[in-house]
Amino acid sequence: MSIVDAPRADMSATEFRRRAKAAGSVARGTNEFGDHRLNPDLHGLFVNAKLREAAVLVPVVDRGRDASVILTQRTEALKAHPGQIAFPGGRVDAEDRDVEHAAMREAMEEIGLDAGHIEIVGRLPDYVSGSGYRIVPVLSVVRPGFRLTLNPDEVDSVFEVPLGFLMDPANHRRQSRTWADKERFFYEMPFGDRYIWGVTAGIIRTLYERLYAGPEAARPGA
Repeated sequence: MSIVDAPRADMSATEFRRRAKAAGSVARGTNEFGDHRLNPDLHGLFVNAKLREAAVLVPVVDRGRDASVILTQRTEALKAHPGQIAFPGGRVDAEDRDVEHAAMREAMEEIGLDAGHIEIVGRLPDYVSGSGYRIVPVLSVVRPGFRLTLNPDEVDSVFEVPLGFLMDPANHRRQSRTWADKERFFYEMPFGDRYIWGVTAGIIRTLYERLYAGPEAARPGA
């Protein structure tokens, strides 16, 4: 079979939902994934008892055969990760019922994404960031027809990226920069004039590894 005749990967929200549910639940606190995966010499610095709990929503919009993922551009005024591309999300508050509630609450507060359009379909393993957070990526399918209202104190803009682009490992580039006299490695996934990197790119890479790489990706229809 030629490359031209090869079956096209199914990048629909329906298939994303199936893969997320097939992957099953993930135990909290394993600290297997995070910025330290590419920086094992910094494991002790990143993984510690002072990690703050956070949750982000990974919103996959049902756009037919070609689902897309909602991402935000954070404002430059924020203290943490100013100006960076991010999933909607933030700290888990004591009032939150669970991490799913925290992720949806943050999505509503940041971009006005109403919970009535959100279907939770799973979680990724906790992701430990070098900035001191243990982040739970909450996987969701978003029904079209929503209207967004951005919180200007937190979000400069919001946009969608095709799921197929993000799940293509050819778009995952490993780069490095020097911080505090140490070389630190990270993933980057430039998309047009948007620069996706760091924690967000790391979570996207985890999503690819858990749902779209390996034997699962070779199943019929994948």
